[in-house]
Amino acid sequence: MHAATDSPETNAAVTEEAEASRIWSVRADDRHASSAWTPASGSANGVTVGVVASGDPRRSAGLRDAVVDGLADGTLDARRGRERLRGVALVGGGPGDPGLITVRGQQLLSQADVVVVDRLAPTPLLDRLPPEVEIVDASKVPYGRSMTQEDINAVLVERAREGRFVVRLKGGDPFLFGRGGEEAAACAAAGIPVIVVPGVTSALAGPASAGIPATHRGVAQDVHVVSAHVAPGDERSTVDWAGLARAGGTVVVLMGVQRIEAIAAALVEHGRSPDTPAAVVQDATLPGQRTVTGTLADIAASVRSAQVRPPAVVIIGEVVKTARDLDILHTGVQFETDRLATGRDLQ
Repeated sequence: MHAATDSPETNAAVTEEAEASRIWSVRADDRHASSAWTPASGSANGVTVGVVASGDPRRSAGLRDAVVDGLADGTLDARRGRERLRGVALVGGGPGDPGLITVRGQQLLSQADVVVVDRLAPTPLLDRLPPEVEIVDASKVPYGRSMTQEDINAVLVERAREGRFVVRLKGGDPFLFGRGGEEAAACAAAGIPVIVVPGVTSALAGPASAGIPATHRGVAQDVHVVSAHVAPGDERSTVDWAGLARAGGTVVVLMGVQRIEAIAAALVEHGRSPDTPAAVVQDATLPGQRTVTGTLADIAASVRSAQVRPPAVVIIGEVVKTARDLDILHTGVQFETDRLATGRDLQ
C-alpha cells in the first residue's frame, strides 16, 4: 500500500491500518516510518534495474541514473548474455579527451573482443575493458615505429574471420584523413560486416577547444580542412594552395606543424596577406593543451620558439583575431568529463 497524501496524519493512519493487516506500506512523506520502499527503476539496452538506498529517494534516483547511464554508454559491462556482435566497427574516438567519444562508440568499444588502436585515440578508455580483450597497437609514430596500413587491414580481417568482434579505435573521425575508407573497403572485399561510427574531428574541436570559432557571423562563411601530410610544392600534393589563398575563409590544417613554414609561405606567395591571423593548438582537449598565436608572417617562428609538437591543429584566418577581440581565445577549455587514469596507454 502506498500512502501519498498531503496529510501526515492521514498517511500515518493508512500505514497503521496496513500494518495491522500485515500489508507492506510505503509512506511518501516519511521513509523512516515505512515498512517498505519503492525502488527507483530504469531500463537501458534490454536491462531493467531497481535501486533502493535505505529508502532515500534522491540517492536511489541518483544511483539509478548512474547505473542506467553506464549501461547505455557501455561503461558498465553488460555483455554477458547479450548477443555477440560480429565484424568490424570503425570508431572515431574524438580529438583526445576520453569523454568526447560518442555514446555509440563507447557502447561498441565495451563489447569488443579485439581493439586495434591508434596512438592519437583516447587510450585511457582501454582501462575500462576486461583484461581478456586483445589490444593491437596500430600506432604510426612520425619518423618512428609504424604499422603499415596493409598490416592493419590484415589484422582487422583476420580477427573478424576468427569470429571476434573488432573495434578499430581512431583519433578524431575515421573518415577524415583517418584512412577509414581504406579499412572499410578491405573488410568489404573480404566479406566482413562493417559498422562506421563517426567521431568528433580535431579539425573543428581543436579550434573550438581554444575558443576559436571556425566560422563566425560576418567574419567567415567557409572552412577549408586540408592535410599537410604532403608539403606545398610537392608533386604529390593535391591541395590547391593558390585557391585557398584567394578564398579568404578559414583554413584548418591537420598534420601541419612540421611544414608550417612551407604552408605560410605558400599562402603568402599566392596572395594571402602576411598579416592574416594564425594559431596553432597543441594537444587539443587534453590537460596539456596550449595555443600559440601570430600571423602568417611570424607563426612559424613562434611555433619553433614554443617547441610545439604534434598532434596540433593549425588555424588560419580572421576568426583567430575575432576570438582574441571577443576575449574567448585561451589556452584550454575545462571539459566536464572523466579524466581517466591510463594503465594501458600506448608508448
